[in-house]
Amino acid sequence: MIALQNINKTFRVAKRQAGFGNAVKALFSREYEMVHALNDVSFTIRDGEMVGYIGPNGAGKSTTIKIMCGVLNPDNGVCTIDGRIPWKERVAHVREIGVVFGQRSQLWWDVPVIDSFELIRDIYKVDEKLYKQNLDELSALLDLSEILKTPARSLSLGQRMRCEIAASLLHSPKTLFLDEPTIGLDAVSKIAVRQFIKKLNAERGTTVILTTHDMQDIEALTERILLIGKGRILLDGSLAELKKRSSERKTLVVEYSGSMPTMCEGMTLAESREGRLIVALDPAVLPVSDAITKLAAQTELLDVSVSDITAEEMVAALYREYRI
Repeated sequence: MIALQNINKTFRVAKRQAGFGNAVKALFSREYEMVHALNDVSFTIRDGEMVGYIGPNGAGKSTTIKIMCGVLNPDNGVCTIDGRIPWKERVAHVREIGVVFGQRSQLWWDVPVIDSFELIRDIYKVDEKLYKQNLDELSALLDLSEILKTPARSLSLGQRMRCEIAASLLHSPKTLFLDEPTIGLDAVSKIAVRQFIKKLNAERGTTVILTTHDMQDIEALTERILLIGKGRILLDGSLAELKKRSSERKTLVVEYSGSMPTMCEGMTLAESREGRLIVALDPAVLPVSDAITKLAAQTELLDVSVSDITAEEMVAALYREYRI
């Protein structure tokens, strides 16, 4: 189980104005700013749970992940993962976790992928039989057999990310930290990675903490989300509850012929181009049927579709609500 209680982390960041003169001045006298990355962050994640950890850039997501991995020490607070304090028991801790950073690589750039895997096996002292079993399974599930002999520098981004995920799982970790694992991937690669993560969680009971800006990843993989903003946990709940909370809003996609209709009370124009509108509707003010009737009275409607708020819109609304 993962338990964080009142975790705080502050960074001292050097600041200076642009220009050569200011650069020379900074050699002798620097100005610093204290950045509070985490403020009393507390949450608990049960074994086998898949959690989406979301928030805008600079909210404190990666800092939290690095503390849970043992890379950073917090200023104060308590963090235990399976009874261990990550930064005090790093050797024992890293044997039980896997980490994938979308913008960092654990593969050696100029050697074949299989050489990187074997070096990782030696670093983690993985039993040969277990290593072979995991390698065969991961190669099959992530379709790696054709690229294991290829140097990492020659792989596409999608191929490299699949190899990164495999590398993080060769030692059978109990907990997997995924920081932007599908960044830059094409649709096919994203689907393959999502399916693999779901299978891993279902069959091995691996705890997964997913940090991403891609809400399709969140919808496909997690049932619970943690929202962090300005270093504080602002919301902890299931995706279904959050959708229900935002279900009062509807989205109308209207295709029309003729003059552009005007918005009535309860309708907000979200997007407009010739012959097509996207309208945000508050059914409490104006029912869907009445909204369509009012639009039809102003122009010829060719097609109308009605949908609930999307995950992206829901999260954007949360950001506005909490002013982050």
